[in-house]
Amino acid sequence: MDTPTLLWIAAIVLIIVGVAGTVLPALPGTILVLAGIVLGAWIDGFSRVPGWIVALIAVLAVLAWATDYVATVLGAKRVGASTLAIVGAALGTLAGIFMGLVGVVFMPFVGAMAGEYLAQRNAPRAAKVGLATWLGLLIGTVVKLVLVFMMIGIFVASLLLTR
Repeated sequence: MDTPTLLWIAAIVLIIVGVAGTVLPALPGTILVLAGIVLGAWIDGFSRVPGWIVALIAVLAVLAWATDYVATVLGAKRVGASTLAIVGAALGTLAGIFMGLVGVVFMPFVGAMAGEYLAQRNAPRAAKVGLATWLGLLIGTVVKLVLVFMMIGIFVASLLLTR
């Protein structure tokens, strides 16, 4: 195989793994997608995907990366979550990685709830904070996925429309 073909394979693999990492917290999804896009643009010397398109995609990548943190914190802050609830959500997210899809989806809720319960010793409040933190995380993940697919769409459109 020639070098450009190998580079295109690497770019596509980075993008695919990055999309998976958008949902799985163990992988830096947005960064991997951006790396694949930059590599894809570089292969053609930025002739089909110009630098300004890559810069636009990089801005979307920063927004997607920030969304993760902002959405979770806003969900938690909206109900006055303690620091322990936020730490619990983060630890629950990490633990969820080892439990498959169900763990990734529900362990942040369990972690936030446990953290809030440890902080306040109030079960109904812990459930409310856990739910709000989990909803923030879920909304953040959906927004991040939309932004990542926008990044990929802009990249593909530029590749196909520029000759």
